[in-house]
Order: sequence, then structure tokens, then C-alpha cells
Amino acid sequence: MSRFTDKIVLVTGAGQGIGQAVALAYAEEGATVLAADRNGEAVERTIKSIVSSGGRGSAYTVDLSRPEEIHAMFASIRENHGRIDTLINNAGLSFWKSPYDITLEEWDYVLHTNLRGTFLCAREAARLMREHGGGAIVNLASTRALMSEPDTEAYAASKGGIVSLTHALAVSLAEDRIRVNAISPGWIETGDYGKLRKEDHEQHPSMRVGKPDDIVRACFYLTDDGNDFVNGVNLVVDGGMTRKMIYEE
Repeated sequence: MSRFTDKIVLVTGAGQGIGQAVALAYAEEGATVLAADRNGEAVERTIKSIVSSGGRGSAYTVDLSRPEEIHAMFASIRENHGRIDTLINNAGLSFWKSPYDITLEEWDYVLHTNLRGTFLCAREAARLMREHGGGAIVNLASTRALMSEPDTEAYAASKGGIVSLTHALAVSLAEDRIRVNAISPGWIETGDYGKLRKEDHEQHPSMRVGKPDDIVRACFYLTDDGNDFVNGVNLVVDGGMTRKMIYEE
């Protein structure tokens, strides 16, 4: 029996990249996967791949910046599935613009999608989880919550908020047996890994750029019921880059 057989797992941002890899991996481990993404065609492809491989799942087209769409998704989940055991809050986006140039609308869209959307999904999932003895929530933050490149203020603020939101929820939801953790990925290549340069890999203490499977394994660890003593943490998965001092010569 696979480790997540009979579990119902919701993955947001499951149309591509890390979210898609996570959704496919939970399905391979026996879970029923509920995949959500604002790109309806992409998330349908994810579920089609799961079903064609003998798995089970449903697709939801949802813009997480719109609370009414989040609430409608969870109403549908309650009606059709009755519960959620695991939530992977992966969806996120950004505008890479100077702090002098980013508009208020762009700032709000990033914060509403990444931070408010994460909170609303966590809250609605928790309402279902507490009715069935608890569950596990994993929020995808970023190493940009801890360090920055230029012109990433909205993204950094949203991901820093997710790290703080995570430990707050872990404490608030403890009595309902819901554990909440975060993962902060570093460079996770979701495109053509073979096109990366030697220096791209060697800048990491682990001597390679990350892959979506690295985040999959972290999700598995944090949502495995046997690891229920791990709660409220921010697991940095970045090949050691945030621990490396870099000086220009």
C-alpha cells in the first residue's frame, strides 16, 4: 500500500512546474488529488495525466486573488468529497518591477494571490480537516523570504508573510490536530535542466540546481502522519545557498 492511499490532497498551482510535479507524485502514492490552478487548460492536463495513469483526481479552475472563487471551490470539494486530508498551498506569482514603478494594483494582486490566497485556502481546508480528526497543511514560501534580488518587493513581502502565517496557523490550529509547515525552495529548475551551466550547479554547496522532485520529497516528509512532531517549521530546500557567504572580488 502506498503511503498516501485513501488520502485526499489539494494542490494549488498544479497546472505546471512544482505544483504539477507535487500533484502527480501524490497521485502515484495513492492519493486522490484535487488540482487547482487559474489556468484551466493546464490543470485539466494535470488531472488527465493522473487519470490516464490509473489515479484519481479532479480539476478546479480558480484565481486565488478572488475570495469568491476560493469559497466556491471548497463548497464543491465539501459536496463531492466531504473532506481534505492534506493541502499543499503552492500557487504564487510576481511582478519583477522596481519599487519606484510597481503599481498599487500589481502589488495588491501579488499579495492577494500569494498571501491572502494562502490564508483563505488554509482556513477553508482547516474547516474540513477539523471535522475529520485533523490534517496537514504545507505552504510554499521561498528563500526570497530570507534574502533578495533587486525589484522583488511584492514577492518577498508575500513570501515572508507566508513564513509568519505558517507558524501562527500551526499554533492556532493545534487543538484541531492540524499541523502547518512551510517549505522555502531556492532555485528549482522547472524548465530544461540540461541547459543549465556548470557554474549554475557549482554555486550551490550541494553542487547542483534543485529539481521539482526535491520539493515533492519535502512535501511527503511534512505530510506523512508519522512526522507529526514536525510542526510550524520553515524547511529551506535550496542546496545550501542561504548559508553561503558570497563576496564580490
